Amino acid sequence: MRDFRYPRGTGLQDRIEGFYKWQNLRRNQGLWPFSRSTDEGPSTVCAARDDSGQKIHGVNFASQDYLSLSSHPEIKKVAQQVIEVFGVHSAGSAALVGNTSHSVLLERKIAEFCGMPEAILFPTGWAAGYGVIKGLVRSGDHIVMDALAHTCLQEGANAATKNIYLFRHNQVAECRKWLEKIRAKDVENGIMVVTEGLFSMDSDTPDIVGLQELCHEFNATLVVDVAHDMGCLGEDGRGHIGMQGMLGKVDLIMGSFSKTFGSNGGFVACRNREVKEYLRFYSPPCTFSNALSPMQAATVLKAFEIIESDEGRQLREKMMANILSLRAQLVEAGFEVYGDPSAIVCVKMGSEALARLVARRLPEQGLIANLVEFPAVPKGQARFRMQVMANHTPQNIADAVARLKAAYDQGFAEFEWMNQEPEALQATA
Repeated sequence: MRDFRYPRGTGLQDRIEGFYKWQNLRRNQGLWPFSRSTDEGPSTVCAARDDSGQKIHGVNFASQDYLSLSSHPEIKKVAQQVIEVFGVHSAGSAALVGNTSHSVLLERKIAEFCGMPEAILFPTGWAAGYGVIKGLVRSGDHIVMDALAHTCLQEGANAATKNIYLFRHNQVAECRKWLEKIRAKDVENGIMVVTEGLFSMDSDTPDIVGLQELCHEFNATLVVDVAHDMGCLGEDGRGHIGMQGMLGKVDLIMGSFSKTFGSNGGFVACRNREVKEYLRFYSPPCTFSNALSPMQAATVLKAFEIIESDEGRQLREKMMANILSLRAQLVEAGFEVYGDPSAIVCVKMGSEALARLVARRLPEQGLIANLVEFPAVPKGQARFRMQVMANHTPQNIADAVARLKAAYDQGFAEFEWMNQEPEALQATA
């Protein structure tokens, strides 16, 4: 993918043909596992199609529906009721008349849930990550960011300033070094430190306490992206910020509704009304995008209600039991998994070639899982990102491991054959 990011040539449309040729070569060889579509909801077993229209059916570990709320009866009921009253569209920016009574209530709910005084909604989680940076950081300011931060955060940084400093993943000491260097030369401009509560490729978490203390020391502002842990991890669903005792203590929290809350949309929780109102009018994705639909806002409100109930606690317990079971069975089958237990269970493949050969066999084995390869992860660290749902059954998990193992064994045999010496290849042809 990275080879085609900066094409050359005067014709903006002509110069991108190389990417399609490369993509189509992979597609024709059954090695393009992206851009698939489902024929039904993201259930634990579902039908899907690849981007050529070929049908796939299997156990689903590719969808981001951690607590299985997208098909929850109460969620669907609320959506239907709100559509009858409000219709399906907000029909306006949040800076104008795009808000509804549901979105106003949702902002209050998010603020309370995060232990913060205020919160503001964004049309997507990506927009929230990009928008909180672009809305607050100016060209003379500085951004110190974890090297593995999500693309929305990186793109927001690149759009806001050239003064960007990446510290090695989860290395608080290296973050300190950058802050010291910046403040030694610049005591007038702002600094934003950016990290995630749970990193989606490695399933690990930073020292949020340590990073916030650094920000206090160097007069910087900390932003924590909680897209993958808020609502689904921790006894009360407050994610790693809650588990580290940092509710109400982090400068800015941004997150997404698309992993746990059964909807699209995102938010930024902040310490005061001034920041909220500034983002509303100076963060481009908020100012110049239509607001969340009334249905989306209402369903996320209902999701919060479920998450804070006994049922929500039970769903988190079911999800974690499934996570631990999947990780244990994968290790027993000979695989290596990344990070700490979370709804993201990444299975190491290593070589991109091997991973693609395995991915080609997953549909016929009846497993839907996402291949992640360079540049989304470092070269030579390809993996399958399996995403666990509360409603996965023990049989779903056993089937997934068995089918991945069968696909791996077949793919590895072909990979080994392809990497023989030329003389050996001729002998076996």
